[in-house]
Formats: sequence, structure tokens, C-alpha cells
Amino acid sequence: MMQSYRPNRCRSLLLLLIMSLFICKQAIATDLLSTIHGKVIAADGSPAPYVTVRIEASNHGALTDANGEFFIKKIKPGKYTLLISMVGYATVTKEILVESGETTELQVQLGASGQQMKEVTVVGENNKYTVLTPSNSLRLNMPLVEVPQSITEITKEVLADQMIFDMQEGVTRNVSGVSRLGHWDMYSNIQIRGSRASSLRNGMNVFISDWSPLTPDMSMVDRIEFIKGPAGFMLSNGEPGGTYNVVTKKPTGNNQGEVSLSLGSYDTYRATLDLDGKLSKNGKLLYRLNVAGETRNGWRDFDYTNRYSIAPVLKYLIDDNNSFTLEYNLQSMQLPVIGGNYSFSKRGYGDLPINFTTIEGNMDPTKINDNSLMAFYEHKFNQDWKLTAQFGYFRYSQIGQSMWPSGFAVPGNDSLLQRHINIWDGLGLNKTGQVFINGTFQTGALQHKILGGIDMKYSNYYADWGQTADFGPLFNIYNPVHGGVTMPKWDRSTNIRTRGVQYNYGYNAVYLQDQIGLFNDQLRITLAGRYTTNDVVSPYDGTNKDSKFTPRFGISYSLDKNTSVYGVYDVSFNQTPGLDWQNKPFKPTTGDNIEFGIKRDWFGGRFTSSVAVYQITKNNVLATDYEHKNPATNEFYNRQNGQQRVKGLEADFQGEIVKGLNLVVNYAYTDGIVSKDSDPKLVGNYIPGIAKHIQNTWLTYTLTDGALKGLRANFGYQYQAGRIAGQVYDKSENFLPDYFRMDAGLGYVIDKFSINLLVNNVLDKYLFTGAPSADNYGNKIYYWQTEPGRNMRMSVGYRF
Repeated sequence: MMQSYRPNRCRSLLLLLIMSLFICKQAIATDLLSTIHGKVIAADGSPAPYVTVRIEASNHGALTDANGEFFIKKIKPGKYTLLISMVGYATVTKEILVESGETTELQVQLGASGQQMKEVTVVGENNKYTVLTPSNSLRLNMPLVEVPQSITEITKEVLADQMIFDMQEGVTRNVSGVSRLGHWDMYSNIQIRGSRASSLRNGMNVFISDWSPLTPDMSMVDRIEFIKGPAGFMLSNGEPGGTYNVVTKKPTGNNQGEVSLSLGSYDTYRATLDLDGKLSKNGKLLYRLNVAGETRNGWRDFDYTNRYSIAPVLKYLIDDNNSFTLEYNLQSMQLPVIGGNYSFSKRGYGDLPINFTTIEGNMDPTKINDNSLMAFYEHKFNQDWKLTAQFGYFRYSQIGQSMWPSGFAVPGNDSLLQRHINIWDGLGLNKTGQVFINGTFQTGALQHKILGGIDMKYSNYYADWGQTADFGPLFNIYNPVHGGVTMPKWDRSTNIRTRGVQYNYGYNAVYLQDQIGLFNDQLRITLAGRYTTNDVVSPYDGTNKDSKFTPRFGISYSLDKNTSVYGVYDVSFNQTPGLDWQNKPFKPTTGDNIEFGIKRDWFGGRFTSSVAVYQITKNNVLATDYEHKNPATNEFYNRQNGQQRVKGLEADFQGEIVKGLNLVVNYAYTDGIVSKDSDPKLVGNYIPGIAKHIQNTWLTYTLTDGALKGLRANFGYQYQAGRIAGQVYDKSENFLPDYFRMDAGLGYVIDKFSINLLVNNVLDKYLFTGAPSADNYGNKIYYWQTEPGRNMRMSVGYRF
């Protein structure tokens, strides 16, 4: 596949570097910037991770990594006082002299042992809602406040306080303008700025098909990063709206652990175990093991979910400059039938009870197994240059069935529904590899941060959904009677690779970015580009192979040490699988994003804020072709409806505003329309699946003193107005009712013991998402997916 990168196709990338060097020659000479590199150790000599190191009288600093090391870069020559602090212990001061253009080395010892530090960290976790730097998997070696793009970090502490078990349970409430559309229960259909978000794990594209892989269990998650706008130049191919990156838990080098037990409404039972530590006496071989098991019934009749996950990680510190990490994830899920979470009616949305279902109790379960193996190698050439190579293999296996009704079979009757079911066995395989290099160097007064690499991926998906049948007598949705129904048997005598439809999807790309710092890095200019070749092969979708160069230009300016303004222009490029009614393949989908924003860190980094405005223009978008049906399947073809335009405003605020009070508050205004179309009547139509206004709030207050120290109260709500139904491309039935959900709870932490109680949907609202459609008999129907009514969860945890 690499032969596609002929020299003439890479000239644009080389041009970026030439432009960087040209700018260097125009710079005004100033003092060379310097670096402080140090290591913080505990009293027993063990590394001290996650210790704050800050320059006195400034907010310039760093957090030590798992090995106790830290770097503070872009320092002017001079004398400084370093403040090394950790909750619960006296701050250590260190006087240092920084020479021009040199790296100052030092080692600092704290007065606490590794075990004491671990215990203090548990007690002092009052400000865990704020993250100032992105994960290494985002490739960015800079504070978030300086990144010319909107990025929101959701920490594991936020997820724990909100008692979120998987990606479908309210993760989106923590990010402006992000929402979840109703869908089948094994994957997450998350919308950002009018597009389905691309899903990554540790920076690797995990997409296999529209229906896989399995959404990750939160037990293995360290944080979730939402990256707004196209980010394909550094991560993968992606939609122009945005991407989310699930960062899994890695070894820290501290011997510690945590166990939790949870129970709740609908017979919910859940247990998790997190073990972290060293496997060798010399501390070079580290491990992390996360295990979770869960069983629960649904709020719908005959519905249930059984699930478990195992996630071991091994990390070997070869020496100070080399490390190797191997990670395995196993997730297993069992549910009665895919598609049983929908309600259907001819009259309109929400006219059936919240527990309505078309499921039967004697249905065979659908079984899903999701396996992944990831390997990471890091090599530090020196303090300024690092090479990273990472590879992933993902395997998704599904044996089961899905259900969608034929429709209302009796003319003039709006009660009698004909249920329909089909086999759905699937096998998904995904291979991905990324090799990239990060580096910094200076030319004159300019500092360059270089990111470059290759990104390759190839997926195969085999699916058998060709065996179908109506089942049972006509089903009265207003007077449902379950039982006594004979379910069809499926023929699985041949291998899924033989009987299934095969989809092949892949891409390979090369990218280069140079971030140029001027005026002591107060002004930062980003020049980047990516050349991508997409390759799609399937019997339904035809064969597509397209290539494109996509540029990226950004600028960020620091108004002071804590505040920056930015602007960015970038481009997305995605394959568009499928054939139209004339059996012609679709053109690639491209998107342009223009964004401006302001970011600020407050109170020494305990609180962050960002505000952004943007406009996305998306070309060659798929839409339903209501004029042409496939005679073999009786389903409408797709067509490319021209152009969509999405513009909006987003604001995010999170962190600790006063001692003990943490919050997450966000608001988004999103305006998305069809701006061009071959059918003039559709121009101006709203883009499906968005909400014009989304406002979320989550507050948690913890008593930090007194007899009730450690007592915590949580409160939050989610509000959406102007919701546009999913899968609608004409101007009928676009809007859904406004959405409002309130949650509240209490928690308590004493020593190593914790308890958390949360009541979701306190007001017991009937909440749903859905869309109109048409059945096989020509009737217009409405389908929707409800959320649970008022429900409770409680967990107890113990750290050791």
C-alpha cells in the first residue's frame, strides 16, 4: 500500500517545512529558551508520580509522570524558585539557576514514603475534574490552553461521581454540543457538531463497521478526550464534527488497588477490581489489571444485559529512554435481541408505556465477544525527540439476531403490528499501526514542535443478516400479549466468512506538522498536512479508492500565562461506502472547519474555561433517496445530497471554583442545515440528529473539614431544546420534544472506604430519542427509544 506515496504527492508536506524555515529567517533574535528537567522521589527512594512542580510567582509548571520525572520547557535564563507540592505534605522549595539554551537537571526528595503518598492522594482528591494537558495518545506535547483547537477532557473521577458504567450512560453531558442518538445497545452513536463522532482508543482508530466494536466498559477507562473539528491529520480519518478518544488505564508504578460493588434498580449488580503495581523488584516490570462484571435487567419487559470485561496491561521499562507496553482487552456482552429497545406507533412519539417492548421471553440471546491486543513502544532519543510506535489488533464476534417490524399490516388499523426478525451474525477484524515522532528544536528565536508519522489501518467485516422471518400473530401495541410464540431457527452450518457479506475498509496516510513559536513562544503558528489514500471494497458498496491532501493551519496567541486566543482551519476526508440506484459508487465526503476561540486556566489551574465559535461545510453527504427503492430488499437507496453547513457556539467550564466545590457546566448552540442540494425544495432543511440548544450542569460539593469531612453531594441536569429527529432528510416531522433530566446523589469518603448513592431522572420524566420512518406496507410510522424512569444506583468501594 505504501507505493501510493510517490515523491510528487508529498511535495505539499515538504513545502510546510520549507515555509517553517523561511519564517525562521525573518525572526528577531532573542535569548534562547531553556528547559528544566527533574525527578521527584519519595523518602524511600521510589518515584513520586503526580506531584505538582511549579515556578514560584507563576503558573508555569508540570506534573510528574509515573516515573517521577517532569519537564518544564520554554524557560528564560535566570534564577528561579521551584515549589514541589503534594496534598497533605509541606511544600518543598528548590533554588535553581537556568542557563541560556541549556537543560537544568535536578532531583528532589519529598518527606513522604511511597505508601504515605498513596494514602494522602486518596484523602486529597477534591480537585480531579481538571486536566491541563492531553494524553500522550493525542501526540500533543503542550498544555491544552495553548492548543489551537477545542479539546475537553473527562476524568475517571467525573465518571465515578456520575456512576457511568459505559459510553451510553451520560458521558456526553460533560462536553458542550455533544449528544447521543438512540440506537442498538452494543455501540455508541455520538454526535458532535452535526456528524457522528469517530471513535478512538489510545489514539488508534477502532472503527470496524457501523455496528462494531463494542463500546468500552468504564472500568478500564482512565479518561475520555473529546476533540472538536477534524483531527485526521494526527489521529486517523474522521468526521469534521469531531472525535472521541478513550484512554485506558496504564500502570503507574505504585502498588495499589481498588475494589467496588454496585447495585441498583432493575436488578443491577456490578463488581470491579483495579490492581496496579510492580512485578519485579527493580521496578522495571509494571502491571495493571482491571476486571468488571455486571448483570442487570432492563426497564422494558424481557430485556436484560449481562457483561464482563478483563483488561490486563504490562509495561516494561527497558531503560531510561525505552519502554514497551502490551495491553489486552476482553469484553463479553449478552442481550436478548438487537433492536428490542425500540417502540413503534402510527400515531406519534411517546404514546406507549416506558416498559413497552416487542421482545419475547423465549428468544435466544445475542452474544458478543470483543477482543483487542495493543502494543506500544516509546524511545526517547533525548529530552527533545521521541519516537512512538503502536499497533492494534481488534476482533469483534457476534452470534445473534435483530428485530425490526414489517409494519402495520392491516389497512386503516393503527394497533396491529407485524413483528419481524432476522439473523445477525458478525465477525469484525481490524488491524491498525501508527509510527510517529515528536520533537522540538530552535532556529534563531523560533521554537519548532514537530509531529510527523504514518497511519495505517485495514478492517474486514463479515455479516449474515440474510435469513429473515415474520413471527407470531399480529401484535396489538396497545394491548400487548406475550408468550406462546415459536421463534425461527437459523442455519449456521457454514462459516460466517462463507455465508456473510464481506466489507473491506482501509486507509494509509503520512502527515507532518510544525508548530512554530515566536516571541518566546507567545505566538504559535501551526502548519500541517496529511496525504491519505482510502480503500473500500464490498459487494454492496462497490470498490472505491480515493486519495487527497488535507491541510491544517492554526494560530494561538497567549494574552498572558493563563489565557490564549486561537484560530484554526482544517479539512476532513472520508470514504463514502455504498452504491446509488444506478450502481455507481459515491464520491468521498469532505469537510472544512473554521474555528475561533478563547481559553483560560483559573486559580492556578484548578478551573478551566473555553469558548469557541465555528463553521463546518460538509460536501457529498449521504441522504435517503426516496425516489428509488431496491427491489430485492424493498429499501430506499441512498444518494449524495450536496452540502451541509453547521455553525455554532460552544462554551465549557470545569474544575474547582472554591474549596470542595467542583463543577462541569457547558452550553452549545448548533445550527445545521442543508445548504445545497440537487432538490431545491430540501435546501434549508435541518440536519438530522442535532439539538439547537444543549445546556448541561453537574455540581459536586465535598466537605473538607469538620466531623463530616469527606461527605459529598452531587446534583446535575441535562437540557436540550430544538431537537431534530434522526434519519430525516425531508422537511416533515423534524422536531422532537425538549429534553430535561435531573440527577442527584450523596457520597462519603472516610480513610480508604467510599460510598456513593445516585438517583437518575429524579423527576421521573418520559425521555426518548427517535425518528419517523416508513414500514413495508407504505405506512408512516414513528420509532423511538426510551430512557429509564427514576432509578437508583449505589456503590461501595475500598482502596488498598
